[in-house]
Amino acid sequence: MKIIPVPCLEDNYAYLIVDESTKKAAAVDPVEPEKVIKAAGEVGAYVDCVLTTHHHWDHAGGNEKMRLQVPGIKIFGGSLDNVKGCTDQVENGTKLSLGKDIEILCLHTPCHTKGHISYYVTSKEGEDPAVFTGDTLFIAGCGKFFEGTAEQMYQSLIVTLGSLPKSTRVYCGHEYTVKNLKFILTVEPENEKTKQKLEWAEKQRQANQPTVPSTIGDEFEINTFMRVDLPEIQAKFGANSPVEALREVRKTKDNWKG
Repeated sequence: MKIIPVPCLEDNYAYLIVDESTKKAAAVDPVEPEKVIKAAGEVGAYVDCVLTTHHHWDHAGGNEKMRLQVPGIKIFGGSLDNVKGCTDQVENGTKLSLGKDIEILCLHTPCHTKGHISYYVTSKEGEDPAVFTGDTLFIAGCGKFFEGTAEQMYQSLIVTLGSLPKSTRVYCGHEYTVKNLKFILTVEPENEKTKQKLEWAEKQRQANQPTVPSTIGDEFEINTFMRVDLPEIQAKFGANSPVEALREVRKTKDNWKG
């Protein structure tokens, strides 16, 4: 299984997931179809289907053009999300396969949008799994609660995504890492792992390299939004529960002028 980030627009990521034995590829959120099709061609692959994380235009906006470019292509999207160009709706637990070796499990991760889907991808080759989290989980961050509640985001982040194997590689929808880490250090200034990650992320960006992927295990160490089960994080926000802490962290981030 080969995973190729394709930078799009200002700071979005589309992705190609390539089954290397058949050269079939799934495109995740291909908002700029030409770029994604070109990237597939460069590795001798062809786009076989589209996995849409949610309905926002900077993720689903390339779907209709993709259908024109690749006649008959299947475009998957969450059943609750009214995804543009969607041909096949998916639910929590829907299973898809790609080529010979790749299995895809659809996970309903609502809050940023009602029908947001994260795609958990495993390969028979035995490599580390990957999850494509759209705008639910970012490296050192999470999406704004546009269509949901702190309770839903807690369920999506900590219960659903947090229960995946710690080695699961996290591929998110935007390059927000440096800014996110700077915010985390305002609320957890003593977190050494976050300081190290920021130093690394700044070097990556200076070299025009992506900061994806992270891992689920890393996020539990550096991402305050994923750490709200910890009493010391709840105490920082005067919260009496993980959900209350998550609500407060999000509110603090929304008001942060960094």
